[in-house]
Amino acid sequence: MEKFITLTSTVVPLPIENVDTDQIIPARFLKATNKDGFGDNLFADWRYNKDGSPKTDFILNNPTYRGSILVAGKNFGSGSSREHAAWAIDGYGFKVIVSSFFADIFRGNALNNGVLPVIVSPEFLAEVFACVQANPTSTLTVDLLNQTVTNNVTGKSETFEINAYKKECLLNGLDDIDYLLSKKEQIEQYEGEKNN
Repeated sequence: MEKFITLTSTVVPLPIENVDTDQIIPARFLKATNKDGFGDNLFADWRYNKDGSPKTDFILNNPTYRGSILVAGKNFGSGSSREHAAWAIDGYGFKVIVSSFFADIFRGNALNNGVLPVIVSPEFLAEVFACVQANPTSTLTVDLLNQTVTNNVTGKSETFEINAYKKECLLNGLDDIDYLLSKKEQIEQYEGEKNN
């Protein structure tokens, strides 16, 4: 995984509430066992017509909106626990998702796959949507070290919570296996002391 410390980016607004994992990545794409190509099918049923052509009215097909931050409505990632939803978000190129609420399992899956879910107040979320609607080049800055997200149009910031272990992993670009390997020396020392 890449290290994540600070990110300033334009955003892609998705002001829809209760987006579930089947909408993020439809079940017919779950047969794959590796992450390759999942970004191409992110929001596939909303993004493409039955013939595979792009739906011009869907936000990901609108060239006005680009960026590494997805700003979503309340209760993002509800439904089944498929990790493939996080794979699709990451595969598309999003590094951060901002919402006022995430389903717990999706939140964990996102963190495990190097995507930072940031919970903000409903008021802050509404302000971001309004700023982006008024000016699509509006940016947010997400500072993981200080656990803040800032609307660079208004200058308003909010703090967000994150598990300390997952924060350390993201800051250092480590998944769970990499983290354990980084502690190999301490583990071996502890095991050696324990067995003496």
